[in-house]
Amino acid sequence: MIFDNIKNASLYFSLDEKIKKALEYLSTTNFENVEPGNYEIDGENIFAIVQEYQNKPFTSGKWESHKKYIDIQFIVNGAEKIGFTESKKVITLQEYDSDKDVTIHKGEGQYINVEQNHFMILFPSDIHMPGIAINIPKQVKKVVVKVRTNYEEQNKSHEESSESTTSIE
Repeated sequence: MIFDNIKNASLYFSLDEKIKKALEYLSTTNFENVEPGNYEIDGENIFAIVQEYQNKPFTSGKWESHKKYIDIQFIVNGAEKIGFTESKKVITLQEYDSDKDVTIHKGEGQYINVEQNHFMILFPSDIHMPGIAINIPKQVKKVVVKVRTNYEEQNKSHEESSESTTSIE
């Protein structure tokens, strides 16, 4: 998990070319007049989801994780708490749904107040709980950029190597 102000986005360009492209998009786009919806950046490899909503009480939050996509969550207006934790602190409530790219968990973690012009990069290993009100629910405008990982390639490669192993009798 990475947490920072968008003015420091260039510090993370070396992580990955797709992350660089996503952060450049967030850094150079004025989201004030961008309507909620999905916006293609690089096909299914990188796309943005612009959202406007009222954040929710802590008791309504759900821990989630993804396999196919890295989340870059950027606050345009407002503020919210985003929780983060590790797998040893949660249990799985709903198994992985590959169509929605999400696993739902229950557990505990830590929280960061994410304010305007700040972002979090959440990798597949980062179980997170977004959209939580800091004190009382308030309106938030947020952009979540989805950056495709090579999960499917890794999984396919792992399955192929498992199939090709033979036992010695």
